[in-house]
This record gives sequence, C-alpha cells and structure tokens, in this order.
Amino acid sequence: MCCKTLKEETLRAAKLQLFLMNSNKTLKKAINIAIPFVLGGGILWWMYRDTDFHAMEDTLLHEMNWGWMLFSLVFGVTAQMFRGIRWKQTLEPMGEHPRLMDCIHAVFISYASSLVIPRSGELSRCGILAKYDGTSFLKALGTVVTERVIDSLLILFITLVVILSQVSIFSSFFDQTGTNIGDVLRGFTTTGYIVTAICLVITLIFLWLLMRRFTLMAKLKDMVNKVKEGILSLRGVENKGLFVFYTLAIWGSYFLHYWITFRCFDFTENLSFTVAIVSFIVGSISVIVPTPNGAGPWHFAVKTILILYGLADTDAVAFVLIVHTIQTALVPLLGIFSMVTLSLRTIKEVK
Repeated sequence: MCCKTLKEETLRAAKLQLFLMNSNKTLKKAINIAIPFVLGGGILWWMYRDTDFHAMEDTLLHEMNWGWMLFSLVFGVTAQMFRGIRWKQTLEPMGEHPRLMDCIHAVFISYASSLVIPRSGELSRCGILAKYDGTSFLKALGTVVTERVIDSLLILFITLVVILSQVSIFSSFFDQTGTNIGDVLRGFTTTGYIVTAICLVITLIFLWLLMRRFTLMAKLKDMVNKVKEGILSLRGVENKGLFVFYTLAIWGSYFLHYWITFRCFDFTENLSFTVAIVSFIVGSISVIVPTPNGAGPWHFAVKTILILYGLADTDAVAFVLIVHTIQTALVPLLGIFSMVTLSLRTIKEVK
C-alpha cells in the first residue's frame, strides 16, 4: 500500500513538473510574441498621442490622390513576386524544383504570417514548399539565409553611396541655412532620444538571440550541413546575371512602392528623389527592430528624415501613418489569396 502511494506521488510530481515545463514554454512563446507588439505599439502611441485624427481623416478621404496610392501597391506585389522567382532560382542547384507559383504563394504567406508573429515568415515559407512540393525544409531555409545576406549587402552598399553623395548636399544646406549638426540634434526631444536608444537596444538583443539560436542549431550536424548547402547554393545558380536582375528588381519595386506615394499628397509631391532614397534607406534599416512590418520604428525613422528635410511635423506624421497603414493592408490580402489558392488546389487534387 505504501509502495502504491509512493508511485502515485511520484507520478503526480512528474505530471506537475511536465505541466510547469509546458507552461514555461508557453509563457516564453507568449512573451516573444507580445514584445514586438508592445514595442511597436508603444512607439506609435508616443508618436500619435497628440495627433488630430479628424484632420488626418480629412487628408485621407479628401486630399490624398488614391490613383497614385493604388498604383504604388502594384510594386508591392511585384517585389514579392520577384522574390519568389529568385527563390526558385536558388533552390534549383540543389535539385529542388518547386512550382514557380508555389514559391510566389509561399512568399505572400510568409509576409502575412510575419504580421502575426514577427520574423516567422522565413520559417513559414520554407514549410509551405515542404508541404506542397516536398522541398527540403532545411535546404530551403539555407537559401533564405543566402537571400538575407545578399539583400543586406545591397542595402549596405546603397547606404554608403547615399551617405557619400549627400556629404556636399548636407554641407551646402547647413551653410545656406546657418544650421549646424548640434542645432539639429538639440531639436530632438528627450523622448525622441529615448525611443532611438530603445530601438537600438532591442535590435542588439534580437541579433544576439539570433546568433545564439544558430549556435544551438549548430549542434545538429546534419541540419547545419543542409543549411550550409542552401547558403552555398548561389555558386550553382546557372544564370547569375538573371539573379542580379531579380535582386535589383526586388529592391527597385520596393523603392517605387514607397516613392510613388510622394505623389499622393500636396505636401510631399515636390520632395526630391534624394529625400525619397534617404528616407527609404533609413526606413529599410529601421525594420531590423522586430515589430510587425516595422510598425513603430519605421514610422519614427522616416518621419524624422522627412522633418530634417523640411517637411512640417504634422505632414510627416500623417504621411507615414497613412502610407504604412495602406501598404501594410496589402500584405494580409496577398497572404489570404495564396492560402485560399493553395487550399483549393489541394481539394481539387484530392478529388
């Protein structure tokens, strides 16, 4: 009887320990999902806490040129399509030949899933190809890493070119206006500095966690070899010129997706190409901070650049909120379209 009681107590303790372990895992996942939303939401609240939304609504409904805005969305679609086409090209040297439209659908779904769980898109699109085309998940993940490296190097190069090309322009601007860097920096509020510092800290923490995750993954030799094979797949791409074209087409589409929106408002239509490219680059870098579609950090970074180039604070705030909201709305629509399309195809194949 005593032995039976001891076994029951041991079993209860084991169940309790298992329950606590699962609870801790669930709590950690919940925290990881919640932090990006809290961070992005906090920045947005700070930026728009004193905003007159009635005036912004009037701008949206009566002053914005919807023709240009809808035209800009075309390039939001082409950017993702070119990414899917390029992805298929990097998979082929490894003997993986998924359907072209499946690659595109996977990219559409990946961007939509990242709105729910930031940075989950890379995993979801690899899972889509594994499910519908039997593509190796780890090889596909390796090619995604390759894409990120290539895109980061391209953005870094463009950033350096922009910085170097702007040295004389900034110098001339400061000389003509009697403004110096110190005056510009003093124009930032204490809260502005705090938000910038928080974004930088969160970015460093995210990069550290990412490196730590890859270190843990490195313990699994087979996994590392397959991911490495995907990363090195670029060497086997048959038409490297076409790969370069797709890469430029992706980022050219992203830029047009953003730049065309300048034509939507009276207060931005006369801003120069320089303002567009500088704010685009700064905005692209700011989305490193893991929030849904860069919400918060992107608004803050782009608004700051536009103000430094002379746009009124209220106009800059309205521009970033309206543009980001409308263009973000495109992402789940494409994701839903692809999910429905793939589901209908599966039903048809089963029948």
